[in-house]
Amino acid sequence: AHIDVVEALKADWSPDLPPFVFTERDGYYYGRGTADDKAMASIFVANVYRMKREGFVPDRDIIIALTADEESGPANGVDWLLKNHKELVDAAMVINEGGGGTLRNGKPLFNSVQATEKITTNFTLRVTNKGGHSSAPVKDNAIYQLADGLSRIAKFEFPFKLSATTRTYFERRAALEPPAIAADMRAILKEQPDREALARLYLVSPYNNAAVRTTCVATMLEAGHAENALPQRAKATVNCRILPGERVADVQATLAKVVADDQIKITTTGNTTEAQVPPLTPELMRAVESISADMWPGIPVIPVMSAGGTDGRFLNNAGIWTYGISGMFYPPEGSRAHGLNERLLVKSLYEGHEFLFRLGKRLGP
Repeated sequence: AHIDVVEALKADWSPDLPPFVFTERDGYYYGRGTADDKAMASIFVANVYRMKREGFVPDRDIIIALTADEESGPANGVDWLLKNHKELVDAAMVINEGGGGTLRNGKPLFNSVQATEKITTNFTLRVTNKGGHSSAPVKDNAIYQLADGLSRIAKFEFPFKLSATTRTYFERRAALEPPAIAADMRAILKEQPDREALARLYLVSPYNNAAVRTTCVATMLEAGHAENALPQRAKATVNCRILPGERVADVQATLAKVVADDQIKITTTGNTTEAQVPPLTPELMRAVESISADMWPGIPVIPVMSAGGTDGRFLNNAGIWTYGISGMFYPPEGSRAHGLNERLLVKSLYEGHEFLFRLGKRLGP
């Protein structure tokens, strides 16, 4: 688990919920990091104490790695750990963030195992020109030029593509949905996917679209240097979440074609790690399904692809297969991680504690 958190400003949260004050209210724990990812870190530590207290002796090592610099920092992240101390984390498998359960009307709907994740890549789109005085505007305006390119990206959709994980996800989710949504989920699984069905599913949840294609979206803008001057520079950040198996260079080339303007320069920002996809091992799935059946009878276990990214990609590329599994359940809107009033159900924390304790013991022998 990682113990760093995303920045949170007090002004951006509700006045009575300071982001860095741990608060229990109305059945929830509030605070930055309650869900992402300090709940998991605290559970792992508590479970090792519990195993020791109960005299549990596993047949193989159980290792806890609590790190910072989750995504790509220079020290104490998983990438750094593998490069400098791989022997400390060289495991048969890793349980990480990313999975968890979904609630509907307050009741468990399904438990999930994150079997794969998208590749996270940022591109910078940049336009430069000579500028000038704003009293004599010209057609060659860096802001307008960049805005036109971003508008074309906004209208573009990357190709529809299913993997074994996402196909299984929609097959199993369809059995849990109302008839109309279930029919649409089955319609996109046909040899010729129903595009209208997919459009309707997008309205139900943005994840239904993110699960079947690479997505790119503008997230930051910076332009101009003075109120009374024509802009000499305009820059945008476009955040892409790339399907496993697709190449970053190919996505960059596609964006260049969509923008269709040689004066808009597109470059990658930072380092990008293209991750391998771990196999869904029967040993792991049997354990998750058995414990889920004991704790929440009748709910299915569904493999999912994360539309976000975790530090598990570094481990998977090192051949240390990593899975997102937590046993913590969230309402349909999720945990609000990275956003306003991040929270976790108190009940879910303790259910996750019990689930991961049983999973650790099941996989330990």
